[in-house]
Amino acid sequence: MSWIKRWNRWIDPEEVVPGVWKRKEGGFVIRKRVTDPKTGKLVEVIKTLPDACLAEAKTLLAEEVERVRQGGTTMTGPRPRFGGFAVSLFERKLARGEIRSEKGKEKWCDILKNHLVPFFGEFFVDQIRRADVEAWKDKVAEQIEAKEYSPNTANTWLAVLKVVMNAGVAELELDRNPIMGVSSFDTSTHRTYTRAQPNSLLPDEVPLFLTEMLEAYPQHYGMVVLGLVTGWRPSSLRPLRRRGPEADIDWDTGTIEIRRSHTRKQKAMEKTKTGHDSIVTVPKEILETLRWHVDNLPEGPMRDSDLLFPSEKGGFRSPSVLDKPFRAVVRKLELQKKITPRALRRSYNDLTRAAGIADIVTRSISGHQTEAMQRRYSTVAANEQKEAISKVFQITGARRTGTHG
Repeated sequence: MSWIKRWNRWIDPEEVVPGVWKRKEGGFVIRKRVTDPKTGKLVEVIKTLPDACLAEAKTLLAEEVERVRQGGTTMTGPRPRFGGFAVSLFERKLARGEIRSEKGKEKWCDILKNHLVPFFGEFFVDQIRRADVEAWKDKVAEQIEAKEYSPNTANTWLAVLKVVMNAGVAELELDRNPIMGVSSFDTSTHRTYTRAQPNSLLPDEVPLFLTEMLEAYPQHYGMVVLGLVTGWRPSSLRPLRRRGPEADIDWDTGTIEIRRSHTRKQKAMEKTKTGHDSIVTVPKEILETLRWHVDNLPEGPMRDSDLLFPSEKGGFRSPSVLDKPFRAVVRKLELQKKITPRALRRSYNDLTRAAGIADIVTRSISGHQTEAMQRRYSTVAANEQKEAISKVFQITGARRTGTHG
């Protein structure tokens, strides 16, 4: 018998049965090229079985081929891969106006490009399995464990994956949904805000903060004040128009209407983040502060702009415009906590509570749709809890015991 070297193995050139060759040293070699249904690419199945009999070799070859073919499709026509389908879905959502804000567009682009397509891109949509999704989650979990990303961020990626897969299941009329029932990443041990770092100013810290802001950054004072007394997001403050045919402020009645949102670049989304417009009437002292702000706009693009808080070029201010001023004021006041522009909305809820304002009025101004969301943006101070417990103690009629100095 003549032997030949193939696949780095010495074998009989004639197959015993299709895909099985005798091995010079004994046993068999099995080999077959099979199309991977997930990628549409040929996968080589090849193994050396030095101690197997022919029946065992045939059985193992069949098992290996079936393993690759497992989950084969019965679809006809073009089969979209995840990468192409996800990009197409994104483009359709843009065309339909389902994703309007620049921030939303950037979010989708980043998630698809950096977190989903690199893993799922080559898979045919109909061949993605629950195990593939869980394998991706395992990979992301390692990044969370390494503190590279927070579980909240990862859950945003997962949410986009669910949107893409749900659309794929519906449009391709698949009989199963691999994303159904997939759990979110655990956030129970990840705290965005804590007692030590609430990203909120205490009521007695607010006057000091505003005084320093007025002295060091007068150009931002009006915006910060309006944010603190209304709880409006910076993204709602930046696109406010002080004049023009679509002005958002009525200087005679003191009404201000929130109906747009700005996130990125020089384009506003013609709706709010929640999708609900709101109109609020502010007192004269707030109008006076805003008039002072307008009167002090420098000549040129800022004075010529219709915006209430224009940038130096007359357009929308950058989303990060308040970041540096906030850091500087926090350092000057030596506050032992991080305060970002998000603190405007969080501090507002604490200020209204200290002022004894009813929750329904508080939400009508800030735009919070539910009591639960209002609580999420609130930070109950230690002295509030202490005073509350003291009042309850007095009501109980319990006698004071012990000694104190």
